[in-house]
Amino acid sequence: MITDELKYHLLKLLEKDPNLSQRAISREMNISLGKANYCLHALIDKGIIKAKNFYKNKNKTAYTYYLTPKGIEEKAKITVRFLQSKLTEYENLKFEIEEIRKEAANLSNKLNS
Repeated sequence: MITDELKYHLLKLLEKDPNLSQRAISREMNISLGKANYCLHALIDKGIIKAKNFYKNKNKTAYTYYLTPKGIEEKAKITVRFLQSKLTEYENLKFEIEEIRKEAANLSNKLNS
């Protein structure tokens, strides 16, 4: 299964540079080459991206990855979901930081008493 975060970063990366090799994708995303291959094939199977090999290219393993119309729509949905999850995470962190600040202030007051 591919998480929304992984899909978001992969689609964003491919939108920016569709000529990236799987090795470059794995390096950029800090994932294994096998995972990059798995993710790309899963997105191809779902019709989100399309891989095109140029037969005139000397490097027969070089592909260009295009977002399909379905992929563009999916990226928009994923972006909204990913943003919402990050906003929730941010709000939770703000609350936790405030609680830790209060705890630190209480401990500091006890030490100074």
